[in-house]
Amino acid sequence: MSKDGMTYAPKGKPNPVVGEGEFPIAAAALDHGHINGMVNGLLEAGATLKWVYDPDPEKVQEFIGKYPQAQAAPSLEHILQDDTVKLVAAAAIPSERSALGNRVMESGKDYFTDKTPFTTMAQLEETKEVVKQTGQKYMVYFSERLHVEGAVFAGELIKDGAIGRVIQVTGFGPHRLNASSRPDWFFNKEQYGGILCDIGSHQIEQFLYYADCKDAEILHSKVGNYNNPDHPELEDYGDATLRGDNGATQIFKVDWFTPDGLSTWGDGRTFITGTEGTIEIRKYVDVARDETGDQLYLVNKDGEKHYSLSGQVGFPFFGELIKDCLNRTEHAMTQAHAFKAAELCLQAQQQAITVTA
Repeated sequence: MSKDGMTYAPKGKPNPVVGEGEFPIAAAALDHGHINGMVNGLLEAGATLKWVYDPDPEKVQEFIGKYPQAQAAPSLEHILQDDTVKLVAAAAIPSERSALGNRVMESGKDYFTDKTPFTTMAQLEETKEVVKQTGQKYMVYFSERLHVEGAVFAGELIKDGAIGRVIQVTGFGPHRLNASSRPDWFFNKEQYGGILCDIGSHQIEQFLYYADCKDAEILHSKVGNYNNPDHPELEDYGDATLRGDNGATQIFKVDWFTPDGLSTWGDGRTFITGTEGTIEIRKYVDVARDETGDQLYLVNKDGEKHYSLSGQVGFPFFGELIKDCLNRTEHAMTQAHAFKAAELCLQAQQQAITVTA
C-alpha cells in the first residue's frame, strides 16, 4: 500500500468489455499521480492506450516507463486531431481541468478528469454549456468510491436493500501531507481550490450516490490551517454538513493529518446508516489489525457480518464508462450526478467559515 495518496494507483483484475483497438484512449496533463489509477482502470476494462502528452518530457518518459504501449504525442493538438481516440484521461492542475476538458470535448472526444473537476462556479457553468453543445461526456475520477472494492460492494448492498433506505452518511477522509514532495500548485488555493473543493469532493459524491440524492444543500462548512504556517494558503482541515433532497444527511471531515506511523496514506472510512442496518467501510487499512484495506462491516436483521473484499469485487465503473462512451448511455455515472457533486463541493468551499486565525 502506498504511503503517498498522490501516487496511489489501484490495480484490479482485467475485465475487458471491448477488444484490443476498439476503444483507443490518450493520457494528458500528468500533474497528479491519479492519472495512473485512471489509466489502470481503463486498460483493465479493455481500452487501448495510444498517446500520452505533457509539456514536461520527464513526466512523459516516466509515464511511458509504466505504460510502454503509449506513444509520446508532440502536442495536445496532435491527440485532439486523431479521430480514432475516443477518450482523453487527464490529471491536470485542478484550476486547469475545466479548460482542458472543454478543448477535448470540442474536438469530439469524451473527457475523464481527476477530481476535483472544477475550482470555480464559472468553470462549472462554462463546461455545462460545452457538454450541451457537443454532446460529449465530462466524467470524473471519484476514486474513493469508484476505485475501492469495499465502497463498490457497499453500493451493491444498498441497492439490494441490505440496510433499508439510507438516511445518513458519515465520512472521514484523512490524507498524508508529504509536503516536501508536493508541487507548488498544491499550496496555492487558486490552483487547488480549497480542501472541501478538493478532497471533500470525494465525500460529497459518495453521499449523493449512497443516499440516492439528486440534490442537496450545504448546512454548514468550515476550514482551517492548524499546522502549516509555512504554507498559508493550504487548508489542512475541513468539514461539512449536508441535507439531501430526500431528507438524508451527511457529516464529513477531511484533513492532512495522517500520522507518520500509519501503514498507508490515510485511514479513509465511511459509515452508512439505513432504516434497517448499518455499513462501515475501512477503505485502506484496518488499523492495528490488518494492513489490507477493503474491510466492510454490515449489521442488519440477519446479524453481524465482516467482509474482506480486496481482490473480490473489481471496479465495474471503468467498463461501464467505456460502454457509455460507445453507446452514448449513462450507466457508469450520469452527467447530472458528476456536475451536482462538483457544484456542492464548490458551495461548501464558498460558504466555509475559517476556524483558525
